[in-house]
Amino acid sequence: MNLFLSGMVRMSTTLAAAGLLGLAQNAVAQAYPTHAVKVLVPYAPGGGVDFVSRIVAQQLSEALGQPFVIENKPGGGTNIAAEQVARSAPDGYTLFAASRANAVNATLYKKLSFDIEKDFAPISILSDTPNILVVTPSLPARNLQELIALAKAQPGKLSFASAGTAGSTHLAGELFKSMAGVNIVHVPYRGGAPAAVDLISGQVQMYFGTMPSVMNFVRAGKLRAIGVTSLKRAEAEPSYPTLSELGLTGYRETSWVGFMAPAGTPPTIINRLNAEIVRILNKPEIKNKLRGEGGEIVGNTPAEFAAFLRKDIATTAGLIKDANITVD
Repeated sequence: MNLFLSGMVRMSTTLAAAGLLGLAQNAVAQAYPTHAVKVLVPYAPGGGVDFVSRIVAQQLSEALGQPFVIENKPGGGTNIAAEQVARSAPDGYTLFAASRANAVNATLYKKLSFDIEKDFAPISILSDTPNILVVTPSLPARNLQELIALAKAQPGKLSFASAGTAGSTHLAGELFKSMAGVNIVHVPYRGGAPAAVDLISGQVQMYFGTMPSVMNFVRAGKLRAIGVTSLKRAEAEPSYPTLSELGLTGYRETSWVGFMAPAGTPPTIINRLNAEIVRILNKPEIKNKLRGEGGEIVGNTPAEFAAFLRKDIATTAGLIKDANITVD
């Protein structure tokens, strides 16, 4: 056999093998799932990540004909659940409810046993939820410019509450300090409820709270809203401007939730899950449920999720280092 024919035979064999592999992968995707799928949520039941994950998991169960079971596994700042998923078989039967915390932890924790980028396969971001800057009504500042001027006139005198160190409500305050050029004191609480109580009483002056946790107080006149922390106005509360449009151009601190799988999960399974999730998120009733909690629908591609995560980790790393945020 001459070299030309030999090469043609090898090429034909390679193409045939590739074709068979493609058919096999498509067959796996068509059959998937054949039994229950576990979705690890790294928080206790009842929080925002759990709420969004349960809505989407229920819809996936109905769409794909197998249970998508939420398993709450809090602890370690989300790292315990993340490690378990990273070490799971890459077969599509163990998923992870990732969130903003995972982008934070990539810098905050020095010795993680996993890499949120390398050890996971992004599927889709489900929702992105802004916080809203609220102040105690007794504070003599009715808008952003007055608040910044007051903080500059009294360096170190004003304080902002958070629902815990290194969470979104804390990072939002640190970003505000950096972009506004003010010296305000961080006061961490064990959750949003006690933070809101002390804010209402005037023990602290500012709070970048989640919208569901503070909007009832705003409507009742117990807190004053200044602006939201996303780049565009929240669809749930469109009357409130963004901090970016009020003068802190480019200010953004939001809490996203997304589904991921272990790295190495077949792309056909990732793509099937992505297609179903995007379809689910575009259902009017699902949009209304998530917007009712202040969330903005996303539903992007795996590649877009990966690019978003990469950028989020990089920008957050700078913020954490500049603010000297550490964990015990």
